[in-house]
Formats: sequence, structure tokens, C-alpha cells
Amino acid sequence: MLKKKRYIILLVIVATAAVIYFCNKKINDAAEGKLYSDISAIPYTKTGLLLGTGKFLTNGSINPYYRFRIEAARDLLRSGKIKFLIISGDNSRKDYDEPSLMRSDLIDAGMDSTVIFLDHAGFRTFDSVIRAREIFDQQALTIISQPFHNQRAIFIAAKENIEAIGFNAADVSRSTGLKVQFREKLARVKVFIDYLLGQKPRFLGPKVVIPE
Repeated sequence: MLKKKRYIILLVIVATAAVIYFCNKKINDAAEGKLYSDISAIPYTKTGLLLGTGKFLTNGSINPYYRFRIEAARDLLRSGKIKFLIISGDNSRKDYDEPSLMRSDLIDAGMDSTVIFLDHAGFRTFDSVIRAREIFDQQALTIISQPFHNQRAIFIAAKENIEAIGFNAADVSRSTGLKVQFREKLARVKVFIDYLLGQKPRFLGPKVVIPE
């Protein structure tokens, strides 16, 4: 009986590892040739999609993922590689508003507020990408986040027939971002589950017009 239990546990571990490997590879492959870290090399796209994250860590310091994404979005706007920017993030509570904080920091960095549009219902990357098409009517995007996050967002965009490339914000060290990297592995599996179950964004809503 004990041998049988060990065998079952081993099978579960092997199967789980295989699923994680498969999902990770598919998402990496989908982003092949679509990620840019050099501002001079990235093609122009009318609209950027900045994926939200919390500004502060639990110890009160600035989240480096947040800071690096703000810098990347600023650089794209400043260099004319995007004309408009959608900031999509979580605003599920009155005291937590990722898009508005990011907008404020970009304006403080000298960006024009009139080219920035907010999506307060970007609770997940899945929602953010689909809402960029369904709410903001964008068929092409430059997605702005860290490389691992851009890969997943580009995979979702491809599934939704959105032409997407990614501009890589600076990443953090492997040791610093270990928890985030672990969550990312699970998030990649969740993408496949979402499509298998036919999931939709939590909210849609009225259209928002971005000028030509």
C-alpha cells in the first residue's frame, strides 16, 4: 500500500512538472522575436499597454517592478515609439488603484496626461489584454512589463488575434524575484485553463475611444 501511494505521488509530481514545462515552452515560443529591450530597435505602435502592479512592497519601499515599468513607459512615450498609453491594473478597492498611481507618476515624469487612458478593471493580465481590444478597440499593442510577463501577455494577445510586441522593462535579480518567478509558472498554467474553460474578463463595459 505504501509503495502504491509513493508511486501515485511520483506520477502526480511528474505530470505536474510536464504540464508546467509544456505551458512555459508554448508561451516562450509565442513571444519569440517579439520582445525588445532596445528603445531604438522597437517598431512604432500607436498604443502601448502598461500592465499594472503595486507601487509599494509590504515593507513600504518602492516595488522595483513598478519603478522599472514606469521608466519603460516613459521612455517609449518620450521617444515617440508609442503615441497613446493604456494603463491597465487593479482598482478593486477604494484604497488600491494601480492605474491612477501609475498615471500620476508618469505625469510627474513629464508625460502628457491627454495621451494616457486608464483601465481600472485590469484585474489580471488576461483581462487587461482582452479589454484593450474590446473596450479600447486596439488591434495592435506594445505591451510594457518585465520580459517574463510580456511573454505571457503576448501569448494571450496572439490567442485574441491582437498584433502585439513587448517592450521589456528592467527586471530584478533572480534571487530578489524568486517568489514572482514561482507565481509566474503557475500563472502560465492558469492561462491554458482559462482558455480550456472559456473564461472571459470579469468586466467589460462601455467603449473608450482612442484617437487616431
